[in-house]
Amino acid sequence: MTYLSRVRINPLRQTSRELLTNPRAMHSNVCAAVPATPDTERRLWRLDTDNPHRPHLIALTRSKPDWTHLIEAAGWPAADDNQHCVVADYTPLLAQLAIGREFTFRLTVNPVQNIPRPPKRTDAQSSADTQPDRKRRTSVRTGHRTAAHQLNWFLQRTDRYGFQIPSARTDPELPILPLEEATAAPDVRIIHRDRLSFSKGNRRHVVLHVATFQGRLQVTDTDLLTRALLDGIGPAKAYGCGLLTLAPATGR
Repeated sequence: MTYLSRVRINPLRQTSRELLTNPRAMHSNVCAAVPATPDTERRLWRLDTDNPHRPHLIALTRSKPDWTHLIEAAGWPAADDNQHCVVADYTPLLAQLAIGREFTFRLTVNPVQNIPRPPKRTDAQSSADTQPDRKRRTSVRTGHRTAAHQLNWFLQRTDRYGFQIPSARTDPELPILPLEEATAAPDVRIIHRDRLSFSKGNRRHVVLHVATFQGRLQVTDTDLLTRALLDGIGPAKAYGCGLLTLAPATGR
């Protein structure tokens, strides 16, 4: 089975402040919620911080999670069960997927591109390339930093994940441009952008440029979309990226 969890975080607690700013620390807490090891079960998670006074952790796990440790350290232990934590079976949502059906969605991703490695290297890069077990990569992965590039990255990849973004609905009472002048805008917008910077143990410093998309999608391939829902979209999944969540569309 698969479970979708929503855990309310208390932003005033000291541990919460670390978890809300350090994806590596939050990832450790997500891993601690299930008995399976990270190499046998993928965990997807995302922080929803629309209301900074009531942030939520959204997590998708194959095993049924136990969030007691997180609630006691960074949540609201004295709150009613349905206020501080909700764990739901994910199967009913997957059963609703059908070609042509529309859902509202939210997704936080790390849009990246691979660019050719510059010919001029630093001393550190040259030293690393001489190590016998290390092959020099011909390209460098770097994050998209502008909203336009991040949106374009997302729109170019929807087909491979089994959905498309329909055109935004317009108000029939508003004046409409002539057909040759009109352009159909996709029904998606970026609701949050951030630059995450944190240390990954003693090895290196990690910088991620992330964007949260919200809008409406239409199913084009149920198998591909199911895989995207369960396995995530894009890189940096361990650090709060890739989790696509859906809700039935309710009209305008």
